[in-house]
Amino acid sequence: MIHKFEFDDTKLVLDVHSGALHQVDDLTWEVLDECQQHSREEIINRYSARYKPEEVEAVLDEIYQLIEQGLLFSADPFENGYNPQPSVVKALCLHIAHDCNLRCRYCFAGQGPFGGDRSLMSFEIGRAAIDFLLKQSAGRKHVEVDFFGGEPLLNFSVVKQLVEYGREKAAAAGKVIKFTLTTNAVLLDEKVEQYLLDNNISVVLSLDGRQKVHDKMRPTPRGSGSYQRVLKNIKRIVSKNPPGGYYVRGTYTRHNMDFSQDVLHMVDQGFVEVSVEPVIAAPEDDFALRMEDVARLKEEYRKLTREILRLKRQGREINFFHFNIDLQGGPCLAKRLSGCGAGHEYMAVTPDGYLYPCHQFVGRPEFQIGHVSEENLNRNIMQKFKSAHIYNKEGCAQCWAKYHCSGGCHANAHLFNNDILVPHQLGCELAKIRLECALYLQAKWHELDGQ
Repeated sequence: MIHKFEFDDTKLVLDVHSGALHQVDDLTWEVLDECQQHSREEIINRYSARYKPEEVEAVLDEIYQLIEQGLLFSADPFENGYNPQPSVVKALCLHIAHDCNLRCRYCFAGQGPFGGDRSLMSFEIGRAAIDFLLKQSAGRKHVEVDFFGGEPLLNFSVVKQLVEYGREKAAAAGKVIKFTLTTNAVLLDEKVEQYLLDNNISVVLSLDGRQKVHDKMRPTPRGSGSYQRVLKNIKRIVSKNPPGGYYVRGTYTRHNMDFSQDVLHMVDQGFVEVSVEPVIAAPEDDFALRMEDVARLKEEYRKLTREILRLKRQGREINFFHFNIDLQGGPCLAKRLSGCGAGHEYMAVTPDGYLYPCHQFVGRPEFQIGHVSEENLNRNIMQKFKSAHIYNKEGCAQCWAKYHCSGGCHANAHLFNNDILVPHQLGCELAKIRLECALYLQAKWHELDGQ
């Protein structure tokens, strides 16, 4: 399977199953469509009126060589079926606070409580969650814990207790825990900041871009804007190059489909690691994205791609999350097939200790896997998510983008189609648009490196 696409003046061909990316000329572009249906002689005769026979022969020689090397029209390694290997739990999302000090309009957590009460996780529950992770991760050395909310800094004292406990228990078990904290940055004062820096904690910092965009969607409980305070705090911690790493992450909606301007606004603030994600919302919400918006969003992603390339040529490196792919040393094949691992490698833990496949399933009883203090887990749910790979999802096995989107988000699939095996159509279209942009940038990086 191959995927051909054009971006401005560049023609690119992705060999889906090998991951090889080829930049081609006009003749190769045309011949590729026929080389598997027609003989060499037929193709030469077909193009003899427009190209010299020796040019066509040279192109065919190169195409057939690439086919022989497994870099063009390569076979699907799992065309006869795919059986996932055994997996272990390797990451937990600890809902350290089901409360929040903002009232973001698009919040899937119901602006903090996830459909329940505004509760905080106790140290005892958090400790049991870490014990669960260390046990369930079996022989795996590296595991991860993400402090999440609501707003986790509302329960910062417990965060600190759990970091200390986790590191001690992990060391005793011969393991290493990587901690991440996702915050809206309102409470990110210098004392909190220094703790995060000193403890090598990765931070995900929420900012929606320009002030008018951010303040409209991320107000305080009193309705005032949060941009000025948030930006000040984010700029301060980012200026210190957090050793654990960072991402400044935003959400774009139908109200700012010119979101490339929000990304560039982040870049202008000095942020290198940035991400702006499409909102997921019910169709009746005025800010929800729709299929009719796809053409406009495609052009916006392409506009952003051109800007990132322009900055690169000026010597400015920008890492936009959705354009960050590695065709050679990226995720292993198993990861490409199953995606995030929700429900069997990754789980969310509520403040009272209940386990769900991920943060977007929290509060939905039919997806409750168990409790961190109990041995018995709902293996049926875990197996259901483990089996939700691209060879079981509707339409994914035939899609050219399958090894990079991994079938899309399970939660979005269920939200829109009531089935984790039926991908969210809008999400699919946006994923393919972003992947083409990312592949184009890969080709251009190669050109620049060769200069």
